[in-house]
Amino acid sequence: MPAFLTEAWFSKVDELTTQAGDLNLSPALQSLAINFIVSDVAKGVTELSLASGKFKKGLADNAKTTLNMDADTLKKVFLQFDMTAAMQAFMTGKIKVQGDMSQLMTLQTAKPSQEQKALFKEILAHTE
Repeated sequence: MPAFLTEAWFSKVDELTTQAGDLNLSPALQSLAINFIVSDVAKGVTELSLASGKFKKGLADNAKTTLNMDADTLKKVFLQFDMTAAMQAFMTGKIKVQGDMSQLMTLQTAKPSQEQKALFKEILAHTE
């Protein structure tokens, strides 16, 4: 099982995403692109994006928002869909937002599809 945010993890995410096929996303989530700059004591800084409901290594050119956070917060909020952790992290400064804040409102109000939830659950199951 690959460690979170390693090259092996990104390869596994790509494989699982390809296997998942169409994620049946709402138009709001389909057009959403957010960049992440993730800090981890052991791994340093990792850049990734969430675009069209899929995680990808590197930043998305069309993202209007960048979130800075630690790896544990990213895992809780975006793989486990823990919105309580998201609010706590934002209020305590563990998530810093650069750019268009309305993108976060889209994330908060648009519901992930069953296919996207299944993909993220599968990613989490393959994450150390």
